[in-house]
Amino acid sequence: MKIQTQRAIDFWVGVPLCALLSAFDRLARPFRRAVRPAAAEAPPRRILVILLSEMGSLVLASAMFQRLRERHPDAALHALMFGKNREVLDLLDVMPRDHVHTLDDRGAWSLVRDTLRVLVQLRRLQIDVAIDCELFARIGMLFSRLSGARIRVGFHRHNQEGLYRGELLNRPVPYNPYRHIADQFLALAEAIHRDARPRSKGLLPREARDYPLPRLALRPGEVDASCRRLLEAHPGVAGKPLVLLYAGGGILPIRAWPPEHYIELARALLERGCAVAVIGLAEDRPLAQRIGQAAAHPALLDLTGWTRSIRELLLLFHHADLLVTNDGGPGQFAAMTPIHSIVLFGPETPVLYGSLAPRSQSVHLANMPCSPCLTAYNHRNSPCDGDNQCLRRIAPQTVLDRCLAVLPDRSAAAA
Repeated sequence: MKIQTQRAIDFWVGVPLCALLSAFDRLARPFRRAVRPAAAEAPPRRILVILLSEMGSLVLASAMFQRLRERHPDAALHALMFGKNREVLDLLDVMPRDHVHTLDDRGAWSLVRDTLRVLVQLRRLQIDVAIDCELFARIGMLFSRLSGARIRVGFHRHNQEGLYRGELLNRPVPYNPYRHIADQFLALAEAIHRDARPRSKGLLPREARDYPLPRLALRPGEVDASCRRLLEAHPGVAGKPLVLLYAGGGILPIRAWPPEHYIELARALLERGCAVAVIGLAEDRPLAQRIGQAAAHPALLDLTGWTRSIRELLLLFHHADLLVTNDGGPGQFAAMTPIHSIVLFGPETPVLYGSLAPRSQSVHLANMPCSPCLTAYNHRNSPCDGDNQCLRRIAPQTVLDRCLAVLPDRSAAAA
């Protein structure tokens, strides 16, 4: 389903439903029996985390999952997400796989069908706590309320105008655009038991950077097998430092560094004896072909569609030297591997979404008054006309200098 369709459904369907359920809750409140203090303080048995749409955010939420496990060791963790993102959560290995509930968002009918199926499942489970990690999308709020959870945690507008999601939370947490999103996810976990106003007031037990990063659990011999597969298909890369380029913009093309900049960077790396591979989905192949035709070199590879799963992509990261990527999933997935990464930011900011991996660098122009322009306040719908100067003004030489500062160290370590 296109992102414009998702936004339209979220607004035209989500707003009325949130308003209707909020009115129902207000009217029903006097008729509900008061919850006994002992029951209100009972430790949760089942916690549902709602994180539907962003694969990269799942990696950034790993500290929150670890904190929930620390604080509630006897509680069963469940998750609700779009099916296309499930593999990332399985690789993080933070909960049993049969505790992951998925929605098929490829069409309106499949989304409605799965919504009804999942709501029945959640009601049967008797969820105690629902944590909605969505940034003001109404669908997460509706699932939180309709799950039947007695404690509902999520981001709330508080004194801000706009971003209406009704009044369905009983643990509202203000969204803070000045704090990294991983720390804000931690604040949601802490809000379950906090009585302060706002619920996120107080110190975190420790920040997200202080939690161990998730790592891919490797099977015996699979990295070597992945390396052999690459060398059999492209023997010319043997003995060369391998630099991966992710030039696609995914569902938000405005986040992409210009192709001509990637071409210039690829040429410079190839001239210095590196092998360069363009990675991405099969639909990124025309972009890879454009870079390949312009840079024209036998050590320039088109690996778009070559990795058939995220796990295979992570295995490729294990035997490559460097990843240069637009802001998106690959830059976050790299934190699960030893690879160095350089992530290009423009419409988004690394202050909120930068990788937590020590081997990751962010490149972002701080003197652009219109950047960042993708925020929770506009549902990541930028006012930009497509001329993303925040990325176009990041010179290829700037990125090349970052690459060359990393590659000698990686080559020495490999030797």
